[in-house]
Amino acid sequence: MWYIYIFLISMIPLVELRGAIPVAVLHGLNIVWAYVICIIGNMLPVPVIYLFARKVLEWGKDKPVIGKFFTFCLVKGKKGGDKLQAKAGNGLFVALMLFVGIPLPGTGAWTGTLAASLLDMGFKKSILAVMLGVLIAGIIMGTGSLLVAHGVNFIFAPKVWA
Repeated sequence: MWYIYIFLISMIPLVELRGAIPVAVLHGLNIVWAYVICIIGNMLPVPVIYLFARKVLEWGKDKPVIGKFFTFCLVKGKKGGDKLQAKAGNGLFVALMLFVGIPLPGTGAWTGTLAASLLDMGFKKSILAVMLGVLIAGIIMGTGSLLVAHGVNFIFAPKVWA
């Protein structure tokens, strides 16, 4: 049952697999299976985000209730994307991969895919960069979660050497 939970958690924006993998470790799930399930869950929305998020934002930017927020998202995303592109130059693929791979709030697959869409980076190139970034973030989060979990166990429940 917890595998379903981590799958769903890994699909939530801002939380993604950065939150799902520690939950898996906390509940003692097999880390390899948890890693695979979290990556699938995190990557599942990516093509939809790339293909439709920009269109939805552009559609809603002149609507009465949501217009200001949608315009803000478009302007902020475009500004951030232009800044990333200016710094990265020809290394935009690597920059996007590292942006997604660094496990900080707001730097996950959702944000990276939206930025790639706003930059017209190309579908295949964007998906590959985001996928590699998600793999990197998963390794970092899995390693960190296991180290913390085992460190806490070592401190509070040390094994007696025979």
